[in-house]
Amino acid sequence: MDPRLIVLALGMFAMGTDNFVVAGILPSVASSLGTSVSLAGQMVAVYALSFAILAPVMAAVGGGWPRKPMLVVALGIFVVGNAITAMATDLNTVLLSRALAGLGAAMFSPTALGVASAIAPPERRGHALSIVTAGLAGATALGSPLGTFIGGLGGWRMTLWFVALLGLIAMLAVWWLLNAVRPPERITLRERFAPVGDMRVALALLTNVFANGGLLMVYTYAGLVLDRATGGNEQALATVLLVWGVCATVGNLFAGRLVDRFGSRSVMNASLAVAIAVFCALPRASASMAGTVVSLALWGFCGWAVIVPQQHRLVKIAPQVAPLLLALNNTATYGGLACSSMLGGLVLLFIDRHYLSLIGAAMILAALVLAEATHAVIVRRGARLQRG
Repeated sequence: MDPRLIVLALGMFAMGTDNFVVAGILPSVASSLGTSVSLAGQMVAVYALSFAILAPVMAAVGGGWPRKPMLVVALGIFVVGNAITAMATDLNTVLLSRALAGLGAAMFSPTALGVASAIAPPERRGHALSIVTAGLAGATALGSPLGTFIGGLGGWRMTLWFVALLGLIAMLAVWWLLNAVRPPERITLRERFAPVGDMRVALALLTNVFANGGLLMVYTYAGLVLDRATGGNEQALATVLLVWGVCATVGNLFAGRLVDRFGSRSVMNASLAVAIAVFCALPRASASMAGTVVSLALWGFCGWAVIVPQQHRLVKIAPQVAPLLLALNNTATYGGLACSSMLGGLVLLFIDRHYLSLIGAAMILAALVLAEATHAVIVRRGARLQRG
């Protein structure tokens, strides 16, 4: 195992933990800052929106910059952003610092994937990318529950210091172990967004926005939605989030084999359909710990099983620009998370928190419709090319 890939995976682990861990500490943050959970939930929205908007911008602007210094600076910005959040005494400072941390993540993530591809031999590039992206899966399964558990022991600020420490360790490791890497060929911002002009790509990306918006809406406000099962205890919440994370990792791993056997359309549609059923049942199921655990296990597996067929569909549409499409897909993922956090916070002002999953189910249903629309356009395009 190339230790440089482990270092990059550690950085991705820190980014993923920062993205998901806030869900477990939102009630504590709101109480500490004297605000509502709905407003505190915008921490997630600001971080995700900052990443979604700035990732393609920074990839274009910094395309010619040396890779190692860019990774170090990105992690430094990420650490400072989380440190400021940990020390903040008002919501405005928290939101500004979350945007700063999102900037660091936006600089690091696409650069790390590019470096992983550059330092690996051609026949091992897929393996190298899977190691680095495994950091995100690890953050879901371990980083977020661990951060929530730490918050239950030492307060929410301790959780943010934990995330900052992860980023600092990754920064020092990158500086120490990563050799100079030649910058890739620079791609302008216009070139990066050019594939969106293809209706197949546009619909597929919109599918991802709605799918992640629906699937992650409840996760952002899990402390509220699952309070009957957890009793408001952050250690209990960390335990059920661990179940979600482990099943999410398993779902992500199995999705590749399922796609190879049944095709991306079948796997995506089945996963979205099961998720809709789970979210419709969650208001009743989350009243008990047993129902909550089963629901989160199914939700985690199906939710993350959507990722591989989505990527597979995009690459199949235009394999010649696959890296650009996957970068845009990443932007759509964080855009969906930002929308779900903002919409969820707004909805919580008007409905019982235990019914938030129904709004998520509606968004997932919209994603299912869009996924079928994408398939229909792909089929029509293929038939037209065959006639031509």
